Amino acid sequence: MTTIAQQQPNKPASLKGLLAQDNIKKRFEDMLGQKAPGFISSIMNVVNNNKLLQNADPNTVIMAAAQAATLDLPINQNLGLAWIVPYKGQAQFQMGWRGFVQLALRTGLYKTINVCVITANEFKSWDKIAEKLELTGLEEGGDIVGFAGHFELTSGFKKTVYWNVKKVSDHARKYSKSVDNGPWKTHFAEMATKTVLKNMLSQYGILSIEMRSALENDQAVIIDEENRTYPDNPDSEFTSHEEVATEQTEAPAVSNSIPSGNDL
Repeated sequence: MTTIAQQQPNKPASLKGLLAQDNIKKRFEDMLGQKAPGFISSIMNVVNNNKLLQNADPNTVIMAAAQAATLDLPINQNLGLAWIVPYKGQAQFQMGWRGFVQLALRTGLYKTINVCVITANEFKSWDKIAEKLELTGLEEGGDIVGFAGHFELTSGFKKTVYWNVKKVSDHARKYSKSVDNGPWKTHFAEMATKTVLKNMLSQYGILSIEMRSALENDQAVIIDEENRTYPDNPDSEFTSHEEVATEQTEAPAVSNSIPSGNDL
């Protein structure tokens, strides 16, 4: 079992100490080139602004950051592409919905891709056989009744999905142990948006190597290159993990609101 953070026996290293090690700096340089110093600085910035991460195992922080670097996704919370999230003394790598969109667009095979909330004022009908979502054309407003995702490939293949609130809630309850006291409770729309997009892409999208890696490692505590755990959702459909697993008392902060049902 090897990690990119090699410590001296019986002497746990701090995150700052680990990031100063030549082998770790070289690892990030190999992945990011000239962007490596800035990315390493962003790791320290993220941890310094999160007390829970400051108490997390620094090795898991670095492994989560390395996963983001492998995907060339910044961990700036305001961008909403990827996060390092504290969970019970460890750090998880967590994809944002925008990160999944970014990876899809990089393939050059997606002509359009979108995901949004649907409110009571907008919703008219959903034909799940023809995959046709009809909207009223009214201004957004009213309670959220569901979440829709859509993409079109350059080949012409199209896919539209719609999940009502009950379907999303049932899905969350099945796959997340922290559904009653975690971000599913405090940031339901954001979690649901990501869930619908992630499920749509994994089931119907064209998955690049990067996308497969993102799906496999999303919500994981990465122990080393070969081992990871999914403490919040060990029985998921996504290779033994699922949508949301963040610190029970703290969800990722996102500065911008959800103009059409987005964030995380």
